[in-house]
Amino acid sequence: MAKGFNRKIVLEDGSEYYGYGFGGGVPRVCELVFNTSMVGYQEIVSDPSYTDQIVVMTYPLIGNYGTADDDFETKIPTIGGLVVREYNDNPSNFRYTKTLSEILEENHIPGLAGVDTRKLTRSIRDHGSRKVLICDAFLPLGEALDLLERTELRRDQVQRVSCRKRWYARTSNHRFDVVAVDCGIKLNIIRSLNRRGCNVTVVPYDTPAEVIEGMKPDGIFLSNGPGDPEDVAPVISLVRQLRGRYPICGICLGHQMIALAYGARTYKLKFGHRGGNHPVKNLRTGKLEITSQNHSFAVDAGSVAGTGLEVTHVNLLDDTVEGLACPRDHVFSVQYHPESAPGPQDSGYLFDEFLKMMEEVRGHA
Repeated sequence: MAKGFNRKIVLEDGSEYYGYGFGGGVPRVCELVFNTSMVGYQEIVSDPSYTDQIVVMTYPLIGNYGTADDDFETKIPTIGGLVVREYNDNPSNFRYTKTLSEILEENHIPGLAGVDTRKLTRSIRDHGSRKVLICDAFLPLGEALDLLERTELRRDQVQRVSCRKRWYARTSNHRFDVVAVDCGIKLNIIRSLNRRGCNVTVVPYDTPAEVIEGMKPDGIFLSNGPGDPEDVAPVISLVRQLRGRYPICGICLGHQMIALAYGARTYKLKFGHRGGNHPVKNLRTGKLEITSQNHSFAVDAGSVAGTGLEVTHVNLLDDTVEGLACPRDHVFSVQYHPESAPGPQDSGYLFDEFLKMMEEVRGHA
């Protein structure tokens, strides 16, 4: 251990990565993943989809533009931790209001700098995402491994990050009323819908179907979120009850839950997709989209046949399913994030397709 190192992460195979702590000083056991984005660390830290995950940033310099009040994706970040090569605590940005370390410290999120993130990323790529402990550098390895073995990763992430009661995001001269089911929704999704003339009512993930029907929405939006989609039974049941009655759009976790509701299967990827550079082909148009992604699970392509769904988008890196649709029920979903901020803007048209679908259903009502 080099002189001055005060924090480390310990993997289940006994490997240790030492560095310098920033942010919160609490020890934590989480899942270790990596993200290839070059910008947007504030949005990553505040994305509820990273709940209980320690994220390794492959871009080498993090913190250099601080954080800005307008750029958060949620009010209370729930990411497990952050590992970077070089951390800059003296931002150069006229918009910044706090440093990244201050945000992490306020929310008790540990950070680790000075790590060989290239080596660590290759380890995740080769051996997959796995359980990891971030702790004080002087904790004996035996104690660290014992703590890792004894700690089970939680499976109640959506329950913890979903809102407790409904709330509203309204816009002037609105055209549509959308109910957004909050499984860990990013605020830029709501902004994207508001900009297109939608009043949005955000409801908890376990809101009963009859309550949503009583709101008389033009459409239902299923949000992104953390964890295994099979653990979110209330939303899967909701889709089964309301499909064909309202236009439904889902992204990321919402996409996976739509697949499960129709009888398809999901599975966990070796190390997931996280970053703003994933090429996706739209099978309907033949066009290629550069997308931003953040997920550990994917829809099993072989299980889609016979469900009433059709595959609309595929990932060109590994042929995983990136989009599904059931035109009969006015349902569609994508695995990636069309609202990503900052990120590629190739896929913003999907929100317009949702609006078009609501217009068509309203015209036939």
